[in-house]
Amino acid sequence: MLDAAQKGAYAYPAINITSLTTANGALKAFADSNSDGIIQVSTGGGQFASGLNVNDAAFGAIVLAEAVHTLAEKYDVLIALHTDHCHPEKVDSFLRPLLDASRKRIAEGKGPLFQSHMFDGSVVDLKENLAISTELLKECQELDIILEVEAGCVGGEEDGHDTSGLPAEKLYTTPADMVAVYEALQPIGRFLFAATFGNVHGAYKPGSVKLKPTILRDGQKAVTDKHGAEAEMDLVFHGGSGSSLEELRETLDYGVVKMNIDTDTQYAFTRPIVTHVCENIEGVLKIDGEVGNKKFYDPRSYLKKAEKSLCDRLMVACNDLRSTGNTIFGKV
Repeated sequence: MLDAAQKGAYAYPAINITSLTTANGALKAFADSNSDGIIQVSTGGGQFASGLNVNDAAFGAIVLAEAVHTLAEKYDVLIALHTDHCHPEKVDSFLRPLLDASRKRIAEGKGPLFQSHMFDGSVVDLKENLAISTELLKECQELDIILEVEAGCVGGEEDGHDTSGLPAEKLYTTPADMVAVYEALQPIGRFLFAATFGNVHGAYKPGSVKLKPTILRDGQKAVTDKHGAEAEMDLVFHGGSGSSLEELRETLDYGVVKMNIDTDTQYAFTRPIVTHVCENIEGVLKIDGEVGNKKFYDPRSYLKKAEKSLCDRLMVACNDLRSTGNTIFGKV
């Protein structure tokens, strides 16, 4: 999938899911767009999916991943499973149990549970980041899993991790950082690199986010000037809400093959639920001793609308990133 995206100058939307409903909306979007895609689970998403009593991020991620493996068999597109930001303090409680789950699946003659994982070491200095990344990539390589790493910080707040107070220069990865990442990881195995160029998590109006996509261009050039054209890295775009289509497409020219989408699909999912409640308030609520209307407060009545709305927004992302119509299902 990554090779096809690089060759075709497109990227895959990588959507965070938290439930069967969001998973089904994502699968429908990729299938209806004839696009391969990436479905991912964050630590917070896994924790939510595990339920209030279990409250275990890794266990919830396993439940969602196994469900997507089963559901994806009904679709003629390729789906890669990925885990989102895992910071150093959560490696032992989140990432390693998932690697163990993949070992178990492989021992049973199946493929790994997830095709890729993200280690976010941007919260520590680059030397420590690469030391941890190196060890994790060795483990992933043994399991035919790709590791995504990050150098430089994405601004804003996501899943309880807040970097909004960081100085502006921390939001931009340098060419020297990109060379260091390549030289540390390339000899070990395939990796994805979330280089930062002003990205910010959260919701912003168009024009509010000050991106510098040329940072990706300059970093790739520093790597390829030193190691040859074949050294171009597979890059990831985090925090794209509020970015213009022109900016999104520019990053594809610099090697971006994956773009995370979460904030926009969260809103797309929630908006029709709110509309449903507002338009059917007397049916949804038992007001003044009345009995309400079961067909309006049945969760299926509004979750189906939410699933469709999430699907529609993700299809826009497929178009924006040029993955629409580019499935390689059945061709490899």
